[in-house]
Amino acid sequence: MDTLIFMIIALAVFIDLLMGEIPSKIHPVVWMGQSIYFLKQYLIKIKSKWSGFILTFILSVLFVLSTIIILYNTSFNYIIYILISGILLSTTFSIKMLINSSKDVAINLSLNSEKARQKVSYLVSRDTENLDDSQLISATIESLTENITDSITSPILFAFIIGVPGAMFFRLVNTLDAMVGYKNEENALIGWFPAKLDDILNYIPARVTGLIIVIAAFVLRMNWRNSFKIMIRDARNSPSPNSGFTMAAAAGALEIQLEKRNIYLIGDNKKNLNIETIHAAIKLTKMVVFLFLIISISFFSLIYYLISIYLFNL
Repeated sequence: MDTLIFMIIALAVFIDLLMGEIPSKIHPVVWMGQSIYFLKQYLIKIKSKWSGFILTFILSVLFVLSTIIILYNTSFNYIIYILISGILLSTTFSIKMLINSSKDVAINLSLNSEKARQKVSYLVSRDTENLDDSQLISATIESLTENITDSITSPILFAFIIGVPGAMFFRLVNTLDAMVGYKNEENALIGWFPAKLDDILNYIPARVTGLIIVIAAFVLRMNWRNSFKIMIRDARNSPSPNSGFTMAAAAGALEIQLEKRNIYLIGDNKKNLNIETIHAAIKLTKMVVFLFLIISISFFSLIYYLISIYLFNL
């Protein structure tokens, strides 16, 4: 089991780094979004928090069960099973797209601020119309570091623990949170359950990822002590119970201040924000992904080994 899941995860990471996202017409997350939009029209009429639970349950049955059925029907051939598992798993995380999105902002900031502003608007929910270059850089780094958990470490951790269906379930819940989990009047009821469930699923991964950022800062000879200090001090400045850990750890490592106006302030303004800061954040993110994979493989190898020894001695 351990060798199999390691092979599947390795293949999924390779596919993502090589190809990025698969075509949207066959992308499960695109289908999730379309299904959420369709079902929401009917379930939002249920003026209760149960509407969100029902929405999550229906889509979990649809996507997670479909994943299990697909994998079961390919289990007759070892190579086909690994290939299909790798492709499906690669759709639950986005290493290449996350990094390239930040690179695009950095490139456009040096050429055209208006185009950079447009690129940032795709990454964050805030209005970017009146943001200056420093604020655009802050928003980019916030998006990049916050999404290390959502878009990389969480789905892969769930793959280690529960397999590809576990990663697919996480991606579904995270997509639900992104689409209906906002605290506004329209989604206050239907979005309550998905938002809370997403917070629960990301609770441990966010904190583990924050610690790995500190380790990555040490490896890259960034300010790792400050990374840990700011993570402990400012992680809870964000309204989210989880996203602040990675943003704060990164802000500390880079010795910068991240600000979402009237919402939060994270880190100390020791260094000015510029295009090179984005490149430094990207470098930090790449090291985090590398260390996360090494640490995860080592940890779960030990866990699987101990489980096998225990079962053997029963």
